[in-house]
Amino acid sequence: MNLPNSLTISRIFFVPLLVVVLLTNFDGRNILGVPTELVGAAIFAVASVTDWVDGYLARRRKQITMLGQVIDPLADKLLICAALISLVHMNLVLTWMAVLIIGREITVTTLRSVAYARGVSMPASRMGKAKMVAEIVAILALILAHGADGLREPLYWIGQAALWVVVVTALTSAVDYFRRFNLVLNPRIADFAAAREQRQQAEKQVRQA
Repeated sequence: MNLPNSLTISRIFFVPLLVVVLLTNFDGRNILGVPTELVGAAIFAVASVTDWVDGYLARRRKQITMLGQVIDPLADKLLICAALISLVHMNLVLTWMAVLIIGREITVTTLRSVAYARGVSMPASRMGKAKMVAEIVAILALILAHGADGLREPLYWIGQAALWVVVVTALTSAVDYFRRFNLVLNPRIADFAAAREQRQQAEKQVRQA
């Protein structure tokens, strides 16, 4: 197994560790003298960094594999879903928001898995990447907002604002994934799209002539 895939799998192992840290009532809410919120935020941050690192290494080393393309988005979804469920339990995220986001993640992951199974790659869209960034900001802010001394309001409101960005981008990117899924897997639509693209290129060449 190559290094990028190893990093992806390590991200999956961070998931139960994050849940334990966030939801276990440690004595004084400290782990070895460190507040559990800081430990949880550190675990989530490190796991999120591995998402960028494994993709960078895979491209740089030309080690992009079918296994990596399948387990990488799966690891992302597991991490995000575990964090959101934990934050719902901590009363920091509304249940309907978590359900909507998690439902979107499961649906999109299923679409991408079906596409991969048929030999078609569906890389993350720009909207999907923006959603991921907003998710990281929201989750980190909300984890840090929770503390033994009460709610840290500035971080809480930053997290809530980012969470609304996640909801909007999640819905928008889901529609885009459905469109792309139908486009690449429906022969008639694919042929129509290819013909339209060829026509647009021909028109562009005529204008430039």
